[in-house]
Amino acid sequence: MEMKELLAKDVIGLNNELTELLKAQFKLRMQKGTQQLQDTSQLGKTKKEIARVKTALTLKAAGK
Repeated sequence: MEMKELLAKDVIGLNNELTELLKAQFKLRMQKGTQQLQDTSQLGKTKKEIARVKTALTLKAAGK
């Protein structure tokens, strides 16, 4: 999801998105640990998405 789309969401929507991404990251980490994860690049992509959502939340809190 692009930053423009994230900034268009409200704080509740961003928090929901963050929760879903954190759950997905946990599942990917567990799959990696049990050697079931085929595409390990998904971990990095999910991590970057989490960072984008957190940045959008910070910008919303700062009022920008």
